Amino acid sequence: MSDTLARLQAALSGRYGIQRELGRGGMATVYLATDLKHDREVAIKVLHPDLAESLGPERFDREIKFAAKLQHPNILGLFDSGEADGLLYYVMPFVYGESLRERLDRDHMLPVDFSVHVALEVADALGYAHMLGIVHRDIKPENIMLSGGHALVADFGIARAVTEAGSNQRLTQTGTAIGTPLYMSPEQAVGDTVGPTSDIYSLACVLYEMLAGQPPFTGANARQIMARHAMEQVPSLQVVRDTVPDEVEDAVMAALNKVVADRPQTAAQFAELLGAPPGATANRYTASRATAARRTQRNTQQRTPPGGAATVTVKRRFLITTGVVLSAGVLLLLGGLAWYLRRGSSNPSPSSDGGLDPHHIAVLYFKDLSPGQKLGDVADGLTEALIGVLSQVQQLNVVSRGGVGAWRSATAAPDSIARALQAGTVVQGSIEPAGDKLRVQLKLIDGNSGVDLQRASFEQPSGDLLAVRDSIAERAALLIRAQLGEEIRLRDQREGTRSTAAWALLQRAEGLHKQGMQAAERSDTAAMTRAFDQADSLLIQVQSLDKNWLDPIVLRGTLAYQRSRFFGDDATAAGRWIESGLHLTDQALSVDKAQTDADAFELRGDLRYWKWNLQLERDPAAAKALLLAAQSDLETATRINKSQAGAWATLAHLYNQTKSATDVVIASQHALESDAFLSNAPVIMKRLVLASYDLGNLKDVTYWCAEGRRRFPANPDFTECRIWLMTMKNGEPDVPLAWRLADSLVAMDPEARQAYTRLYTTSIVAGAIARAGLKDSARHVLAKVKGNPEIDPNADLAFVQAFVYTLLGDKTEAIEKLKTYLSANPGRRENIAEDSGWWFRDLDNDPQYLQLIGRKP
Repeated sequence: MSDTLARLQAALSGRYGIQRELGRGGMATVYLATDLKHDREVAIKVLHPDLAESLGPERFDREIKFAAKLQHPNILGLFDSGEADGLLYYVMPFVYGESLRERLDRDHMLPVDFSVHVALEVADALGYAHMLGIVHRDIKPENIMLSGGHALVADFGIARAVTEAGSNQRLTQTGTAIGTPLYMSPEQAVGDTVGPTSDIYSLACVLYEMLAGQPPFTGANARQIMARHAMEQVPSLQVVRDTVPDEVEDAVMAALNKVVADRPQTAAQFAELLGAPPGATANRYTASRATAARRTQRNTQQRTPPGGAATVTVKRRFLITTGVVLSAGVLLLLGGLAWYLRRGSSNPSPSSDGGLDPHHIAVLYFKDLSPGQKLGDVADGLTEALIGVLSQVQQLNVVSRGGVGAWRSATAAPDSIARALQAGTVVQGSIEPAGDKLRVQLKLIDGNSGVDLQRASFEQPSGDLLAVRDSIAERAALLIRAQLGEEIRLRDQREGTRSTAAWALLQRAEGLHKQGMQAAERSDTAAMTRAFDQADSLLIQVQSLDKNWLDPIVLRGTLAYQRSRFFGDDATAAGRWIESGLHLTDQALSVDKAQTDADAFELRGDLRYWKWNLQLERDPAAAKALLLAAQSDLETATRINKSQAGAWATLAHLYNQTKSATDVVIASQHALESDAFLSNAPVIMKRLVLASYDLGNLKDVTYWCAEGRRRFPANPDFTECRIWLMTMKNGEPDVPLAWRLADSLVAMDPEARQAYTRLYTTSIVAGAIARAGLKDSARHVLAKVKGNPEIDPNADLAFVQAFVYTLLGDKTEAIEKLKTYLSANPGRRENIAEDSGWWFRDLDNDPQYLQLIGRKP
């Protein structure tokens, strides 16, 4: 525990329960705490000691009061402030969401409508503050929080307090800078007096980054960036992204004018330039556009009612496939980190001095320094080979490919990436030609400070890539050994080929595979098909060069599996790809005489389970055998490799068919513990919510629902679970809130789904009303829910209504609804009989119910 945390806990005991550090910036450290009087989570920001000393408690208190006066829906307010054992602090609401910085790190470019919506809400907040004479001075993505679809501007007080104390010489000596160079107006950079137009300039920089993927000006250091702000012309947004509307381009360019007088003079003027009618709020202006954007985003999603069959559309399922990690983003990276820190059993341990553990290692993707970057596939292959071999070292905890992959194009400093990945040691490398050789450079970087720890450079003949690969592993191990002072024993490289030509071709195929996946995410079927076809052709050549190497066979099977998922709406086409993939996995396992390749078993299990899901096996006995064979393959993969995250993830879904909710929970937790950066983490967390609900475990449902909402605030599943929580025993039903949540879920769905979603959410709200003791009202609400085969072909509404009727004590009506549900889903009878959990516990002694589900009294 840090000294500051201990002092804070002691000084504020009885008022706030300080839990842990959330993060730190240039001026303050923020802690998560509980306001004991009001029983709410808060964030407490504590100024760094040198800054606190420069300000003094009286000046800090005087200036922070200005921020406390700000009351605006888009401003993160202040609850409290003061001095505690010499520490200056202020207390804010704890926001369940993410910062705009986290969203940008994850997605880089954001949708135009969303970006404008955020900018207009921030402009609303700034306009309000400016009218009160308060200039923020530090508008940047880190100070804009996103929660519930809205933007909240944070840290109004601290920048003003520091600026007002700026004449204090000691403050200057601390090196504290007000504002961030990437977003700082030219006049602020040179120390001139700043007004509202400086905030507008900073907001335009933020909007530029949301639309272009990077700020308008970057540079090697703060001085260079500020010089570019003062002297260089802003690059056109539309050159980078031609979908940016003219009025948005013009507004941003006007706000980024070097001459203060030539910018919009008020936030309202900036909003009008962006296209908002005079006097319109951000909400009024963007309501229809934002809804349209949400509908587009949600068009490929459908929710799965608890107890109902999965009804996720095929292309959406392809992008969140449960056995093969298709893509990784920084959202999942940061979400995985948050789970890592709060829940995971494989958390990185802190070092003895409280910093990041040097045994927790991130191998960043090697830089290709060749002319024209022609060695990209080789650089990727070398990186992934090093990750693989270091992952086998027992003393090390190595970030997965999915974790570091999100940072491959990032310009952030290595120590910033290290903090995001919680890696105490960063391995950075590059490769470039040197005559007829390849020159490789390796660096070991301290994740806590960003300081270079160890360096190595060597050259190998360019024709012997396997020697290069092996040398990299050996040199990296030597560097790590020297730094940690421990013996690092490497196992043999997993790549079981000694053919340099085969290995090089496989890296090209991997590159095409990645291109195909990117095309699939864009729904560019033609580009995906071309890339996959080319990759498959290369892999056939690899097989001809080394018939005993498993990797090309497994990768070909993976390509077939991914195609089957993308074309899964055509059962015939999907079936052909599944059979092709199964043939390849059987071939791989016949080559694998020792039967020790976890990837091959996982892939065969995924293919078999997908075939079962598509109901391509018509005979019931054969279908059940297929399902059990899939389970056996996946469990074999996890026995071979206990950290086979993809296999655990698929089992977490499969166990809904064959085992108990407890098994689903265990498999889901194994998946997240094995790889905190899984691409389908939201799906796995949803399973944890549903399985915990089936078990009647209120505490775990509450935890996973809140955790999912915090990590994935835009995901509707973690809004829906808030209503389901109100239907649980000992839950806290809030009927008005339940209706508001139901309305928001309907608004997020595409129009084609809204009729069903309205009925579905109304049924759940009826359960909350029943738990609130308003039984007549609940019956009245249920009476209005009338589905039909067109709206509800699987009769899922009847299942939910059956449960709600048990809450009302109406067993007869509950059984009638269950009859309706089972008539449409006869295959679910056994599931209800064996694992209904507490859903229908009140019916356990009813003869009609027992007869319906086929259970003996």
